[in-house]
Amino acid sequence: MMISKYPIQKTEEEWRKELGNERYRILREKGTERPFTGKYNLTAEDGTYKCGACNTPLFESDSKFDSGCGWPSFDESIEGSVEYVQDKTLGIIRTEILCANCGSHLGHVFNDGPTQTGQRYCVNSLSIDFDKK
Repeated sequence: MMISKYPIQKTEEEWRKELGNERYRILREKGTERPFTGKYNLTAEDGTYKCGACNTPLFESDSKFDSGCGWPSFDESIEGSVEYVQDKTLGIIRTEILCANCGSHLGHVFNDGPTQTGQRYCVNSLSIDFDKK
């Protein structure tokens, strides 16, 4: 029996089949893509970034900025779209960001952003899709 707090519930076998190996590794196994290799790192077009697993809108393009970290960076998420979880996996305390609709891993958020929000959402390109306006 599958028990989940997320509206979208699938077995890991279903996720793996839908996402393919690399996206599954990032979104469901909390992996990370190499910096400066992601499709959306330098994208500057107008539109909406959505969860690569369930298509939930997560970030608007006007919140995107080039932080120089090698991953797409945003200074705020769409309200209610992201869940925040404490992550101690590297021996340090970070804040992991998950899609609030399906629980998929997106990346991490840091309090060192250069914009007015002070936030830097550091997101894997493989965890998102982009709908151009």
